[in-house]
Amino acid sequence: MTPPQRQRRSPGPDRPAAPAPGGAPAKDGELRNPERLFVIGGEGGGERADIDLVTLIVARADPPVSATPEQAALLRLCAAPLSTAELSAYLSLPFSVVTVLLTDLLAKELVQARAPIVRQKVADRNLLEAVMHGLQKL
Repeated sequence: MTPPQRQRRSPGPDRPAAPAPGGAPAKDGELRNPERLFVIGGEGGGERADIDLVTLIVARADPPVSATPEQAALLRLCAAPLSTAELSAYLSLPFSVVTVLLTDLLAKELVQARAPIVRQKVADRNLLEAVMHGLQKL
């Protein structure tokens, strides 16, 4: 008994063609080869900064001339505080690559990493009472 053969489906008018292996669709529909992530991240063999998904990143300076395009994009995005998860999404890069880029920028003191604001475990009693009194007056 022979195993069944897989049949290739041709893309119909309502189905787009699947991208070729190793290629990603460009905005204009053409296929392009993505850059290797180790090229974008640089060497990345050293220590990484202690950054998690909710760490807020703020730029301290404009992108220098020597910055890579990805680092320059990070610095432009970080004019206002953004989390590393947002940066990863905006740049369409994996979190690990963004972490390597941010580690380089932190070492050069071009960005500042801030811990996220942590909420208190127990709410402030005065605030709760003020809310309760405000609701009772309605």
